[in-house]
Amino acid sequence: MSDEVDATCSRAGCRQSARWRIDWRNPRIHTAERRKTWVACDEHVGYLREFLAARDFPLEVAPLTDAGITR
Repeated sequence: MSDEVDATCSRAGCRQSARWRIDWRNPRIHTAERRKTWVACDEHVGYLREFLAARDFPLEVAPLTDAGITR
């Protein structure tokens, strides 16, 4: 079984395969347990991370693998 996941980058208009997951939350409206996940291709992982970091949202970036996906 492969650890690779078939997912499309969350960046608007991008149709590339995602290789990264970005788990984040908006602390103004979400409790510490509540997380959202975006996925990103190699080209957009930095852009999406910076977008969230500029808003002071807590976030974690990790490789996107089947083991890391909650189903």
